[in-house]
Amino acid sequence: MVTNNPILQMFARSPFKPMQEHIAKAQACAVELLPFFEAVIADDWETARKIQHTIAVLEGEADSMKKDVRQHLPNSIFLPVPRTDLLELLRMQDKIANRAKDISGIMLGREMPVPEPIQPLMLDFVRSALATSEQALKSLNELDELVSTGFRGREVDVVERMIIELDDLEHKNDELERQIRSELFSIEKQLHPIDAMFLYKVIRWIGDLADRAQQVGSRLQLLLAR
Repeated sequence: MVTNNPILQMFARSPFKPMQEHIAKAQACAVELLPFFEAVIADDWETARKIQHTIAVLEGEADSMKKDVRQHLPNSIFLPVPRTDLLELLRMQDKIANRAKDISGIMLGREMPVPEPIQPLMLDFVRSALATSEQALKSLNELDELVSTGFRGREVDVVERMIIELDDLEHKNDELERQIRSELFSIEKQLHPIDAMFLYKVIRWIGDLADRAQQVGSRLQLLLAR
């Protein structure tokens, strides 16, 4: 039954479902990075341009969803967790989409090739970052269950294990980042100095994507602790 009572509408509209939809959109944006890098490595800039456009559109949609969640998030007295914590969680989620747009934008803008010696490792590095953000999505999708159980019982154990796995995935991504930076260092004298500088930046931003995903888990863990 549809009600015009704003208080009843506030309770009827879960603030958690829109947040779950937002991180799903952010992840949809991020996963486009893999075909984007595959196109770059294949020197197929036309395909890369189309994928970058898709990333930009998805990032814009995620940004609109973020604003909508902020506008409709109830006051703390109507929420089982602090509103400020949910807003911070939302901010971390949004950075996943932002970073995907940053990475694809700078690479397309400069038509940055990936040096052949590091191409396989670069793809592994991107896959690792996306596995981390995918785990953040899975973890956040448990938020409704956590609320329904009052943040107690078996569901808490399930989510805590998921967050531990998320931390492990981010740690693996850190290891790959160190490895690819070392590989790039070994060949950087063969590259134009500016190209090398921007490649290091892209590598750092891919690592940032995994870091942002891990921070989503950290914020979710904070909710468990409360």
